[in-house]
Amino acid sequence: MDGLALREQLIAEVRATIDAAGNPHVCLATVLVGDDKPSRSYINSKQKKAGEAGIVSRHTDLPATASQAQVNDTIAALAADPTVHGILCQFPLPDGLDMEQVLEQIPFEKDVDGLTERSMGRLVRGQSGHVGCTPLGVMRLLERHQVPTAGKRAVVVGRSTLTGLPQVLLLGRKGCDATVTLAHSRTPAADMIEICRAADIIVACAGQARMITAAHVKPGAAVIDVGISRTEAGLVGDVDFDAVKDIAGWITPMPGGTGPMTIACLMENTLEAARMQGAFPA
Repeated sequence: MDGLALREQLIAEVRATIDAAGNPHVCLATVLVGDDKPSRSYINSKQKKAGEAGIVSRHTDLPATASQAQVNDTIAALAADPTVHGILCQFPLPDGLDMEQVLEQIPFEKDVDGLTERSMGRLVRGQSGHVGCTPLGVMRLLERHQVPTAGKRAVVVGRSTLTGLPQVLLLGRKGCDATVTLAHSRTPAADMIEICRAADIIVACAGQARMITAAHVKPGAAVIDVGISRTEAGLVGDVDFDAVKDIAGWITPMPGGTGPMTIACLMENTLEAARMQGAFPA
């Protein structure tokens, strides 16, 4: 399941939609506090792909020494700016800063990361709104590769509010109709194998290097790797790709799988944010 290729396809679709509407102003604002190298790389990728999608990119750098009030005020100013349609503050923040306070400054309509209480609440209630870019990217991979989901057994390994919990809701909601089990770091190892072996779809997002092995995967299952860990061998996912690739019916590589899809879905969410604010044709 090539996330890089699908990312380019989805970004081209966003660009075509914007061009067809007469290229109206659609703006994504990003904020980076400090100069964490991976975070800087993520921001640069988001800015580049925004340009390719026909979306205006506006970026603010704040020093690692910025106070909570400075960060909050920066986000609040973007929230009040009608020319900004989507706001993304890159996490994690430097030590001493509270992510929740930052999220409180982002209006629901501009929450293109899908992390605010209102966005999460609407997801739980099955109402329309912004969905987190990573779990949404997983759904796009399943949809575009025509992986059957209705009536299928799915296992989500990991329970973070960023990916795991939204993923459970998306897989189980009407229209996808999977029967979903949530496993996590406290699930006994023997139970984890049994649960995963019964699944038609495994989404691994626990952040534990190569925890999903050949023993966890039944032949023909779809295996989506969201986790990422730094090891002596470099960056690896939650799935032991080499051990699983010949067993799975579908599998995402790491890198090149879900990471690119996160950026593609950020562009989709930004376009939808502009629609929600009346800045783009419905």
